Amino acid sequence: MFLKSFDELIAKVKGGAKKTVALVQADDAHALEAVIEARDIVNAVLVGDPDRISSVLTSLGENPENYDIVAVPEGMHPSVCAANLIHEGRADFLMKGRIMTGDLLKGVLSPEANLRTGKLMSHIIIAEFPGYHKLLCVTDGGMCTYPDLEKKIQIVENAVGFFTSIGYERVNVAALCAVETLNPKMQETVDAAELKRMSLDGELGPCYVEGPISYDLAMVPEIGQIKGFDCPCAGDFDIMLAPEIVVGNVLGKCLVYTCGGRMAGLVLGCKVPIVVTSRGSSSEEKYYSLALGAGVCV
Repeated sequence: MFLKSFDELIAKVKGGAKKTVALVQADDAHALEAVIEARDIVNAVLVGDPDRISSVLTSLGENPENYDIVAVPEGMHPSVCAANLIHEGRADFLMKGRIMTGDLLKGVLSPEANLRTGKLMSHIIIAEFPGYHKLLCVTDGGMCTYPDLEKKIQIVENAVGFFTSIGYERVNVAALCAVETLNPKMQETVDAAELKRMSLDGELGPCYVEGPISYDLAMVPEIGQIKGFDCPCAGDFDIMLAPEIVVGNVLGKCLVYTCGGRMAGLVLGCKVPIVVTSRGSSSEEKYYSLALGAGVCV
């Protein structure tokens, strides 16, 4: 199976038990707007200063008494407070509020939070855009700058794990490079070839990695036929593995701002997913990102 659109993802989320997001430092109008908009798919626990949270809710036309608000104990990191809610079964995943991303992750990765798994944390972009028949993942365009082979393995495993958690049986991964031939002077092609070998040997989970492969060959089967490049899943990839962060970041934004697509993002690699959206993200992107987080927990 595969999901054609965010509408299908949301329908899948609504078909399961309603999940709860813990919003860290919830006195943030943009984050609260996202939670309010997404209350048809998630419940929320608002973590932070109750007075400030109540004030923002009131400014948004909401009654604070209708919300579950948790005060952060003095001296406790807000991420640790939110993590405790996870361990107590009161929340299923996390979302960034009025807190710097670095500070949020510092708390998440602290021993007190007990959310680490020993895995690399990585970011996925999920995009829906005209001209492609299903949701497409781009990783990593948000966290891992210049990953070596070991980090790429974990990035692939995180992304594949996301798709299997929402019901995919097998995932197609394109290890993107500028060329489709192995060149020892281009380390990304060497890494891509090794990832392909590992996938064929069953070392990366339920996925097939093709690489090295250029974006045009990955997306347009006819180009592969012209170039004599045999790829069994050309035009049918689920994941685009970027060789480094700039490629992933630019590709994800191109799919949205140039191709007219819709996007959502999630940080993976901890015991629970983390929704990290920028203040400039559209309400639509925040809504879909919350759906992604809930979807992993279904």
